Amino acid sequence: MSDLIKTPLGRFRLVAFLEGLSYLLLGFTMVLKYQYEMPLPNRIVGMAHGVLFVAYVFLLIQVSLDYQWKFKKIALAFLASMIPFGTFYAEKKIY
Repeated sequence: MSDLIKTPLGRFRLVAFLEGLSYLLLGFTMVLKYQYEMPLPNRIVGMAHGVLFVAYVFLLIQVSLDYQWKFKKIALAFLASMIPFGTFYAEKKIY
């Protein structure tokens, strides 16, 4: 785990995993919010997801500059954050 946070790419991969996980949890908390009228979990997970998404974008910019990624790779990494399970797929195929 400590090896992940030593490099920009490692930090990006860690945040990508957490962002993908928060996206999936957000789907679960949406059910709690609308089906069971429990809005608090959705508010908490939604805020965490928002913060992680912003961190993902900033780290994507940093990594793309540091490693001189081509536009296609940057665009695919960004699109991966918009699709459920996308960051997990990108972990295996893009970075």
